[in-house]
Amino acid sequence: MSRAAPWPPHVTVATVVEHDGRYLMVEEHDALSGGLVFNQPAGHLDPGERLVDAALRETREETGWEVALTGVVGVSLATAPNGITYYRTSFAARPVRALENALLDPDIHAVHWMTYDEILANSARMRSPLVLPTIEQYRQGHRYPLELIYIDEPERF
Repeated sequence: MSRAAPWPPHVTVATVVEHDGRYLMVEEHDALSGGLVFNQPAGHLDPGERLVDAALRETREETGWEVALTGVVGVSLATAPNGITYYRTSFAARPVRALENALLDPDIHAVHWMTYDEILANSARMRSPLVLPTIEQYRQGHRYPLELIYIDEPERF
């Protein structure tokens, strides 16, 4: 009996950063539609990178903010219209400080602190169907300890 090749989902992270009832969101260029869409700070895991480090890096690169992760909001699985499946780990974070002279990823058009109502009003412009449900999970109190994700020990494999 032959086995199929391993299924290759794209591993991504996202960060829900909330402060005083506002959420840190990015407005970015969407290559598929050619328009501007909203998203949490999010992106792909780099080879050899830990999930928590990817979340901190993507938040810094996309928003110019240093944040402290406070928990895991959840994990999600979604298949895009192009057939690519994304496995995403979403984190909760608090802002630490805005970084002076931060250079943002070139696809970022603007960084916004948005209320939940502003996010709902722009729900048709979300980058993916995972954005709003992740914020709603956060608002419902979904927080799991960061220790839920333990560190790889490659020398043991």
